Amino acid sequence: MPPSSDDLPGRVPPKRERRGRGSGRSRGKQPGAPGTSMTWAEPSEVIDHHPAGACGCGADLALAEDLGVARSHQQLEVPLVTARRVQHDLHEVRCGCGKVHVAGRPAGVPGSAVSIGPNLRALAVYLVVCQHVPVQRCAELIADVTGASVSAGFIHSCLAKAADVVAGVVKLIKTLITAAAVAGFDETTLRCGPAGTKKYVLAAVTEMYSLFFLGRRTLESFRDFGILPAFAGVVVSDRYANYFHHGWEHITGNQACLAHLVRDYEDAAESYPKAIWPVQAQRALRGLIRAWHAARDAAEPAIPPNVAEPLLREFRHAVLAGLSSVPRIPGPKNTTAQRPGRDLLEFCRDRPGDVTRFCGDTTIWPTNNISERGVRPIKTQQKISGRLTSEDVTQDRLDIRSYTDTARKHGHNVMDVLRAAMTGTPWWPPGPAAA
Repeated sequence: MPPSSDDLPGRVPPKRERRGRGSGRSRGKQPGAPGTSMTWAEPSEVIDHHPAGACGCGADLALAEDLGVARSHQQLEVPLVTARRVQHDLHEVRCGCGKVHVAGRPAGVPGSAVSIGPNLRALAVYLVVCQHVPVQRCAELIADVTGASVSAGFIHSCLAKAADVVAGVVKLIKTLITAAAVAGFDETTLRCGPAGTKKYVLAAVTEMYSLFFLGRRTLESFRDFGILPAFAGVVVSDRYANYFHHGWEHITGNQACLAHLVRDYEDAAESYPKAIWPVQAQRALRGLIRAWHAARDAAEPAIPPNVAEPLLREFRHAVLAGLSSVPRIPGPKNTTAQRPGRDLLEFCRDRPGDVTRFCGDTTIWPTNNISERGVRPIKTQQKISGRLTSEDVTQDRLDIRSYTDTARKHGHNVMDVLRAAMTGTPWWPPGPAAA
């Protein structure tokens, strides 16, 4: 079962990995990863502190000679936030010709006499959608931090307004992903709607864009999502059959996620503890992933043949060895349950191009980690809030996530783009050439 099923009712907790079989990496920041260490910078404010009191000789230090700054200490701090009531007075003037003019309302100020401003609305959306804070706790947090008393209805209205404003942006994101050369696709369960029902969140992700859709794990929902029917690039995904359906007639090809294959071969190793081929296949796949990263970092268009060929040869030998040691159970392919690992081995044998396509093109990712990172917050939100009762509101949240994730990938601050949306002027992503 995929990791996304770990929290389903009645699901047996997954086995804990045996110690000593991890990735070998130490905990904490990895070499080459961007750091966030504290650095000395130009201060926003300088506060002078002078010695006070009396010297040992009895003289008042307030009258002592100032010798300058002995040492400095910088501290990063945020100001205490308190909601302010801002009144916008719209003046009217009379021109010399006699015509009267009235000032227009500023962006983000509605026509009602009393309202809540875009900063507070953006904060409510940010807390619910990006930080997975339940609605009632969001209202409490806003009251505790800012002193502003808001209702659960207000927060729901903020979500609806944000989703409505960014609807056009989401359509553009969908178009840009459909036109991409490579995209990752994934899906995860979500308890949504009436009790006892289950939905799936479908994700289509590139390095610059993200799109999420509430549906089911069916071909009909995949079509309703609207990406794959017109997609002409390479589909990076797990081995779920819908991604390899013949109906996606425009795609260039598939790339099976090697991270999933490594986990599948780990299951095979547990099923056949004395077999060599599962470990051999894992070793070859991990070696190919490392080779891809090295080639991409060196700006090479493909993994050098002298690096790829030995690893590919080892992987093919592992698959053939596995096929010979795990014979097929006779019977119809779609209805006959096979021994553990047999379907995996047949997939790798019958679809070699869909397993190692990335070796000849470093723009194709060997794993689908980028998509898994995109859907992982869905599971976090579900564990915090439980079932979401409204499918429409859930899709609103997913549309806002599509907007904020895409903005973050373009280097924008999420609060800034949410504030822009709440003033009615959302951020728009650039096209591929401009990006």
